[in-house]
Amino acid sequence: MPNQQDTRNGLRPPVWGRVPVVAVTGYLGAGKTSLLNHLLRAPGARIGVVVNDFGTLNVDAALVSGQIDEVAGISGGCVCCLPDAGGFDDALEKLAHPRLRLDAIVVEASGAADPVTLARMIRFSGVERVRPGGVVEVIDAVEHFRTVDTWPDPPLRYAAATLVVIGKSDLLPAAERERTVERIGQRVRARNRYAQLVVAEAGRIDPALVFDTASQTEPEDELPIAALMRDEHHGHERHEHARAATVALSGPVAPGALIDLLEDPPQGAYRVKGRVRVRGPRAERGYLVNVVGRMIHVAPLPEPPATGELVAIGPDLGPALAQPALAAVAAAPADWPDAAGLRRLHRYRRLSD
Repeated sequence: MPNQQDTRNGLRPPVWGRVPVVAVTGYLGAGKTSLLNHLLRAPGARIGVVVNDFGTLNVDAALVSGQIDEVAGISGGCVCCLPDAGGFDDALEKLAHPRLRLDAIVVEASGAADPVTLARMIRFSGVERVRPGGVVEVIDAVEHFRTVDTWPDPPLRYAAATLVVIGKSDLLPAAERERTVERIGQRVRARNRYAQLVVAEAGRIDPALVFDTASQTEPEDELPIAALMRDEHHGHERHEHARAATVALSGPVAPGALIDLLEDPPQGAYRVKGRVRVRGPRAERGYLVNVVGRMIHVAPLPEPPATGELVAIGPDLGPALAQPALAAVAAAPADWPDAAGLRRLHRYRRLSD
């Protein structure tokens, strides 16, 4: 039965499929490492990290390497300024190996990195087992308009962001706080109307906005240091939970209705994901769908799911709009092959390779 639920109830992803690569960008000192460390403490999650430090000594790697299963470092320059993407792809290839069973790969970019170029490098990576998972831009509300957004036109870096995390607003005088956050939002949306904004202290956002959290309990094979880190910071890692709407799919869906949803998600939905059955001209096929921001990824499943599902997740997800939008896909007639819808679905399938 369709329902709306908090993401804490455990929306667990399938173990197969491509690993999402999430870029965490932001100016020097914006709070990227704080956000990363918060994500790494998500119970049960397995996260790989690519750390890009501008310099010959990869200092940032020392801050996170003890907390995760695998870390790959790139030093000696900004990742988006490397003469080729070989080193970057090598790191992704290592972390995407199936034996690691990672939920996500997070790229913590140098403050000098260009988010637009980095997003392009992830999108066109030669590594087959990864897919784009979004660009999280971290903003220091105190220093932002003195360091980053200093020109009449909004910075181009906003164009690459799928999620903007505004931090350190609690350090502003109370009289300036709301006005500064509103101004940042206006500047971001002047360049990128699709970016979603979250105000967070010390990078404490709901991990479900970035990747599928595994569970609220630690797996047997988790590194002990991960549990110790959570125990040490118990009570200090709270965050406002994102909201989720979900619908079960007992039968095949009309591909046209599915693509309509993926291209125009309900208001407040930052991510849409699910497993679906689609009736083709000869047989039913199964697909895994993922949307982050405006990025759509469609991949075939080994076999159609007996019961599929669609899930929408967002910090400001409105149940009055999200639930009917998902239910409409479940209710759309799918008795006959939808030739036009299948062409649209297969187009996204090809673009996702």
